[in-house]
Amino acid sequence: MGTGVTIEVSGLSKWFGRANVWSDVTFTMPPGEVSVLLGPSGTGKSVFLKCLIGLLKPETGSIFIHDTDLVSARAEQLYDIRKLFGVLFQDGALFGSMNLFDNIAFPLREHTRKGEREIRDIVMEKVDMVGLTGDEDKLPGEISGGMRKRAGLARALVLEPEIVLFDEPDSGLDPVRTAYLNQLIIDLNAKTDATFLIVTHDINTAQTVPDNIGIMYHKHLAMFGPRELLLTSEDPVVAQFLNGRREGPIGMSEEKDADEQAAENGRTRFTVPSMKPQLRASGGLERKAVARRMQRVMNMVHELPPRARHAVVDSLDEGDRVRYRDVIGDARLA
Repeated sequence: MGTGVTIEVSGLSKWFGRANVWSDVTFTMPPGEVSVLLGPSGTGKSVFLKCLIGLLKPETGSIFIHDTDLVSARAEQLYDIRKLFGVLFQDGALFGSMNLFDNIAFPLREHTRKGEREIRDIVMEKVDMVGLTGDEDKLPGEISGGMRKRAGLARALVLEPEIVLFDEPDSGLDPVRTAYLNQLIIDLNAKTDATFLIVTHDINTAQTVPDNIGIMYHKHLAMFGPRELLLTSEDPVVAQFLNGRREGPIGMSEEKDADEQAAENGRTRFTVPSMKPQLRASGGLERKAVARRMQRVMNMVHELPPRARHAVVDSLDEGDRVRYRDVIGDARLA
């Protein structure tokens, strides 16, 4: 499995006719890390994923992967870049007439010249990775929704992608299955070191899974950054969404009007709750991205707001506290 890559998105805008979906979306997904993209329904998160893999073309901006701009890339360049992606669709997108083995083997048979013996070895490795050993001969209609998600994830991994996209992986799952899937995502990131991007509405997923969080709102990217920045933010949009409250600027039709907001202002005060700990890889697995991310975040820690700075320091283990003692001792972190 290839090491994850950096994805640099700059000035991206998308329109459908006269309808603007979002404008000037700019952020960088660090290599091998898990990022989550949130936002109210209808803010164009799935449209963004389709632009990211070249299924839709934005009107302006760039998406750089391996020094290639997907927005202006030629057809043959785009074809090569797409091979770097694995995608888990909302419903798993499995072929109902094929058993799980053949569903998972499909990309290998379509896009490689590997023999059936090698294909079998690869498929069974991925089946084992997602915990479906013994179920490979079953049809999609014979298994649960959670198992279909895992089969779809196995298929997304067979071409050894450097980037894996998850389009609402928790859709249709109960909280227990979502928790199992979240742990699987973290464990797969440890095994692959690929760059993960998850589009989700699930607040618990957003609070416990990602290294980085972005929120789309009102036709733009409201914020993107380390999890500590978003999960301690007092920005009204971010705080309302991440805490699942009615109070705040987000309304039933995306944005509340001035009268609604004015009626709430002055009577609504809420505190930002304590951060939940991030999920760790299980079974002795180690995520390579954790050390890289820690170095990156500590390099920028003085640029973060006080609540985020303290959250970063509180998350350090004993070894990191020794390693970064000079940074922690800075008066600006007091």
